[in-house]
Amino acid sequence: MSAVSTAELEQIFKDKLQAEHVSVVDTSNGCGQCFEATIVSSQFEGKSLIQRHRLVNESAKDEIARIHAFSQKTLTPAQWAEKQKQQQQ
Repeated sequence: MSAVSTAELEQIFKDKLQAEHVSVVDTSNGCGQCFEATIVSSQFEGKSLIQRHRLVNESAKDEIARIHAFSQKTLTPAQWAEKQKQQQQ
């Protein structure tokens, strides 16, 4: 089983979810088995958290099946802008 890369996951989320911001961090010390992702997409508008997570999981189902752990934060562009604003204060 080959390792999954952060770049591979980032590209999938950008392409399949039209994400305007994606941050994927390998939390497995580089072995490609544990990832944390923050994904900002207008496709999340009006969707519940579980619906958002299902969209993400479906978009990268083959890659997620090859890793040990995957956690995600899914935000709309408005939620992302608010979060950025709060961090600047």
